[in-house]
Amino acid sequence: MQRRSFASAVSAAAAAPFLMGAAPSGGDSPASAAADKRLKRDMVASLEAELQDRDTARAVAAWIYDIGFDWTPATAPIGEFDFLIAYAFGNRPPANGGDPTKVLAEPGPMNELLADTVAQVRAKRTLPVYAQWEIAHFLTEKYNMSQVIAINPVIAADGTITYLSTDGVAAQIAEKRKSTPGGVGTAGVVGWRDHIKRCVLTTEGRGMKAFAPEGFTMPDTYDPESGQPWTRRRDLYLVHDMNAQWQMKRTELVARMYPNG
Repeated sequence: MQRRSFASAVSAAAAAPFLMGAAPSGGDSPASAAADKRLKRDMVASLEAELQDRDTARAVAAWIYDIGFDWTPATAPIGEFDFLIAYAFGNRPPANGGDPTKVLAEPGPMNELLADTVAQVRAKRTLPVYAQWEIAHFLTEKYNMSQVIAINPVIAADGTITYLSTDGVAAQIAEKRKSTPGGVGTAGVVGWRDHIKRCVLTTEGRGMKAFAPEGFTMPDTYDPESGQPWTRRRDLYLVHDMNAQWQMKRTELVARMYPNG
């Protein structure tokens, strides 16, 4: 395998600066584009040498690049949005040592940062907000914000709490938007810096047009005391998110390649 050239290309691509929702810079520069081109070429060459199959190498390299090297979602101006969706990230364990299966977690500082970002967007344009309860808590308590629809966890008859996945949240919002006059509309998505690409894709997967708001930087300061271990540090979270993206990719590919099962 051409490991040395591949490692050089990875280093060059990783060094290219980028900002969430920023105007063209860093990632769109000629130097960055050239580094990406080298990286993709070296990925295909390395996989071809390993697999002895160029067609498969080209296909798999494209998927690896998308999931492992591209963390920027599609963006759009806030004027194009009909509503906002805010996806939570982490939490804090229940106060006073409560049973986490029966007592709601504390929203935590990362979700407060996400609520702050929603408030920044809403300061530019008033839109209804569908927010996971951890974020909705801060939107109502800290900002006294109107038009906030909280997406709550599922609580069973015995009080057992089941927290929603990203897809579970998107599914609930899609169902709520079906009865909206004028149709589902276009969502502006607010999410954690390393989560938002998947948030946008998951929202789209539930039949809603979705973009991150152009010109807004998503929060990225991790909480080492998060009640969800995979959200305590960035390297671990990226592995978690890539795993989720791979599951989405697998489902998509099987459905596309074998639509009849």
